[in-house]
Amino acid sequence: MEALFTSTALVALAEIGDKTQLLAIVLATRFKRPWPIIAGIFVATIANHFLAALAGSQVAALLDGLWFRYLVAGSFIAMALWTLVPDKLDDVEDKPARFGAFLTTVVAFFLVEMGDKTQIATVALGARFHDVIAVTMGTTIGMMIANVPAVFLGQALIRRVPLGVVRMIAAGLFLVIGLWLLAQTAGWL
Repeated sequence: MEALFTSTALVALAEIGDKTQLLAIVLATRFKRPWPIIAGIFVATIANHFLAALAGSQVAALLDGLWFRYLVAGSFIAMALWTLVPDKLDDVEDKPARFGAFLTTVVAFFLVEMGDKTQIATVALGARFHDVIAVTMGTTIGMMIANVPAVFLGQALIRRVPLGVVRMIAAGLFLVIGLWLLAQTAGWL
């Protein structure tokens, strides 16, 4: 349960103001059909985050040494710093979509999520918890918590949510987990 709850909380907070959340708003504005967009986000996130959690878990299983645990702790601390940097969505073209709201969302979300901080966090969570299913479920729930309101409320939500505060909270969570893993690996706990 710890893997599920931690994954959900971290990704839900890290996703606020992230480029995939901005993409959700752009798609909702373009298509004006929320349910196919939400379904597309769900499918793309499950596929992307399952692969990321699996990669993290497998790498951790292969490299389960002391230095690797320090690397995982360091990656959470690095994620804390990265979370403080606001994202911009500058890769979305304003041309008509050929494949409809659902397929466009699946492809766009899967590709935009590649190398994104929530995907990297999913790799680190997979390495930390060694539970691909719980991490995938948690990160997917976190993405849905952050993106479903963005699809329905769009620009009004972005104007009202203090993104700086949310980024600070998310960064604090990443930092606490990283420092906790560091202290645990060093034998301080």
